[in-house]
Amino acid sequence: MPPSPPPLLLLLPFLLHFLLHFLSAASYPISLPLRRTPLPPHPDPRHRLAALASASYLRASLLRNPRRHSSPTPSTSPLFPHSYGGYSFGLTFGTPPQELQLLLDTGSHITWVPCTASYQCRSCSSPSGNTIIVFLPRSSSSVALVGCRNPRCLWIHSADFLRSRCPSCNNATSDCPVSACPPYSLIYGSGSTAGLVMLETMGFSDRTFPNFTVGCSIFSERQPSGGIAGFGRGAPSLPSQIGLKRFSYCLISRRYDDDASESGSIVLDPPKEDSSNGLSSTPFLNNSAAGAVEGSPFSVYYYVGLREIAVGGKKAKIPYSALVPSPTGEGGVIVDSGTTFTYMASNVFDPVLAAFVDRVAGRYNRSNALEDQTGLRPCFALPPHATDVELPELTFRFKGGAEMRLPLENYFAFVNDDDASAAAAGVCLTIISDGNDVGTSNAGSGPAVILGNFQQQNYLMVYDLERGRLGFRRQSCLSN
Repeated sequence: MPPSPPPLLLLLPFLLHFLLHFLSAASYPISLPLRRTPLPPHPDPRHRLAALASASYLRASLLRNPRRHSSPTPSTSPLFPHSYGGYSFGLTFGTPPQELQLLLDTGSHITWVPCTASYQCRSCSSPSGNTIIVFLPRSSSSVALVGCRNPRCLWIHSADFLRSRCPSCNNATSDCPVSACPPYSLIYGSGSTAGLVMLETMGFSDRTFPNFTVGCSIFSERQPSGGIAGFGRGAPSLPSQIGLKRFSYCLISRRYDDDASESGSIVLDPPKEDSSNGLSSTPFLNNSAAGAVEGSPFSVYYYVGLREIAVGGKKAKIPYSALVPSPTGEGGVIVDSGTTFTYMASNVFDPVLAAFVDRVAGRYNRSNALEDQTGLRPCFALPPHATDVELPELTFRFKGGAEMRLPLENYFAFVNDDDASAAAAGVCLTIISDGNDVGTSNAGSGPAVILGNFQQQNYLMVYDLERGRLGFRRQSCLSN
């Protein structure tokens, strides 16, 4: 009788099978094109700046006061994600896969898509006026509605709300009724969307993720054409659902707003980087109010420790208490891909404004006309045919010693005369505050600073979820 093989040899086929499965499922970097969504045409650059300033203010207003913007109806429970930004990338949903372009949003954690052939969208944006592409659940073999008793329904609705909406069962029997998770209503600063929660296979590149929770929106108002990918903190977010350790994005310069052929990139699970690669890092902070209140919208945000703001190398006289979240949620600094122009509360912005006016005094005259036309301040008139413009440098100094020294084009916008070939008539600071939008106020709640995507252009932004920190490095973001 031949000797029996060693036990390890018997296990070898199983070990090889497990190893191959592990390697095939292991994470590796996936880079996807990230494109600027075309803006509505504005022949006058002043009008475009005014529109961007207004949209930024609406976004900031909702981020700071999310519950004030809720408007629940008897059949829905409100959510508090936030107005969308303008950089999109492609994801697929369903079996076989259907591709849609979703907007990247680090200020919300729910992903939703325009859904069904009956989808209606009032005053919604669509590139070049094209028909909105929708996800068709009937064409997918892997779609399923989220049940009322499914724990993922709690990602959308509060436990108290579901107790009154979901059928109760004292014991698990076949007669126990099974109903769908109640419809959601996402309230935005400039509009809303509503629909049902479903489980579906989501994918990008050559990777797929079954049972991904995504909103199937049936009606929207003033929303982007492709839906929103929620990259904020929390279990429902796309990074959490697929187990990302890191993600990064690089937003191309706004000078390419009208060039659809150019793109930046979003990278899922990029390799670790540190200071040896020129990456500056600062830790994420927690808002204590987010943990104290169930369903607090502040728990979604990426807070960072901003220590100082310098104008022309000199520290602006900002109360440090404004830069740290209080126990009730006021104050603090968040990084957001969906806000265009950075927002600062008045107790932060006013010292920054005064510093710019002081540093520029005697060089350029302040332009009240440009400020009225653009909704931005301060604006400065430039001499005719000016070619060399000297303005103070703006620097954000973070906890841990990281500094973001912004190039001029990341915080000043040049405004031309009506003749596009003419020299710039003036420049305006692309930071908004409570006084930018007449008749409204954000004072008294939410983050004091929202670092917007205009200030992030041509920066690699790395969200290291594993190590709990934000990294950034200035670089060209073009990737044709």
